[in-house]
Amino acid sequence: MSTTQTNEAKFFDLHTTGIGYLNRIREVKPRGKGKPFMAVAVAALRGSSDDTEYSYIDCNVVGAEAEKLIRRSQAAVDAGKKVLVNFRIGDIWADSFTYEKGDKQGQPGASLKGRLLFIGWIKVDGETVYQAKPKDSAEPLPSQEGDAAGDSDDGQQQPDAELRQSA
Repeated sequence: MSTTQTNEAKFFDLHTTGIGYLNRIREVKPRGKGKPFMAVAVAALRGSSDDTEYSYIDCNVVGAEAEKLIRRSQAAVDAGKKVLVNFRIGDIWADSFTYEKGDKQGQPGASLKGRLLFIGWIKVDGETVYQAKPKDSAEPLPSQEGDAAGDSDDGQQQPDAELRQSA
């Protein structure tokens, strides 16, 4: 009796969803042989709407669609506009560092890092400029700010929408 074994890779994904403001959009060029990649800081909103707090997550942008949307949002962020997004960030981890300057110079610190996987919608100064569509539907998703923007059951939704250019 023979047993067929498959070498199926198993992954455990940790996905964080929410809404937040985009900051510090940049292309990172690693020293050495690494390939350049897009990075963005997301100021994720949490807490009561009348006393909102922020958690800052520094993200590598993963995937062609997410990278395209971040690149298109860069001009608005650089112009000081408020760019609010519905996001999915994967595999968040804490990164330790030592403060180099300021009041905390020499003290240890920590920052949250992750991979920006998906953008459900984008609002620039309150105006919706992008809305992802569910992969199984041509209808746009609801644009409620607290909404997780239409995750499919398998969690592998791909956006299929156009981004309007804002002035």
